[in-house]
Amino acid sequence: MSLPVEGYQLKRISPKSYEHPADRAATAALQSIPYLDTVVRKLIELGYERALRQYYLGASVRLGEDQLADVWHAHARAYATLDLAPVPDLYMTTIPPVDNALAIGAQKPIVVVHSGLVKLLDSEHQRALFAHEAGHVLSDHMLYRTAVVILLRMGSVPGIPLPLLPLRHALLEWSRAAELSCDRAAALVTRDPVAVCHLLMVIAAGAEADRLDLDVFMAQGSEYNEKGSGLERLTRLTMNLNLTHPMPVRRIHELMEWVKSGEYDRIINGSYVSRDEPSRPRAEAGDAAAHYADRFRSTFRDAGESIGDIGKQLSDWLRGTDGD
Repeated sequence: MSLPVEGYQLKRISPKSYEHPADRAATAALQSIPYLDTVVRKLIELGYERALRQYYLGASVRLGEDQLADVWHAHARAYATLDLAPVPDLYMTTIPPVDNALAIGAQKPIVVVHSGLVKLLDSEHQRALFAHEAGHVLSDHMLYRTAVVILLRMGSVPGIPLPLLPLRHALLEWSRAAELSCDRAAALVTRDPVAVCHLLMVIAAGAEADRLDLDVFMAQGSEYNEKGSGLERLTRLTMNLNLTHPMPVRRIHELMEWVKSGEYDRIINGSYVSRDEPSRPRAEAGDAAAHYADRFRSTFRDAGESIGDIGKQLSDWLRGTDGD
């Protein structure tokens, strides 16, 4: 694999250029939930984000020009390619649950990466990893993504109201959709979708990935059927409930289908929506978003309560917490 040409930059690219329709539909579904943004911002105001930031500052190593400069440059280069500033601080950790990489922080993003994963990746695949996280920052995922991290960590805290659970499920469903957009961002930054697929194989297989055949793993994705029988769908739903990311084989399948559509080539050749202009929605994208929107509406309906009631109860609970 070869690095992108010198000076390659997707100048002022808008995330609307590569946004997955599931991401678009899930974000719209979340934004339609009464009180949700109020609740999420309240969680952040109460100091949960600040606590996370302090946790990584105290328990991890901040990388830069004087600490693992090669890893830092792989991180920083993604932001240069996406014409995005400033570059978030980068922390390396060995502490679970970060066994991958994570961009968090609604107000000032940081990126945290597990040292074990970095060790498994060469420089090109590190670039794919950090480009994926840069995609989250460019796509303005950070508010909801930070809320996901906070809610997952609050799961065992006593006194949290029952309505938190369906809200958590809704945010996790959104999180899995958002990942699909950022795989596309990683492919655009590296100009190598296969490198992104290799990264996903490493995430799936760990240290043994260097002995595996990527073509065989990519073909495995064609056997992963999201539909299946009723029992298969129920089993998959149960497995996915606590996942922040889709299954790696599904991510590979979704990414390569997008590449085959010609959209990837169009963007790297310079034809894309700029952040300085309004987006240009396509009819087919609208149809796809409508398809996913039905799925997300069903997810919220299956929670068993009015989303508005959930938001109101959480808002009241957080207001009371603030006064303690």
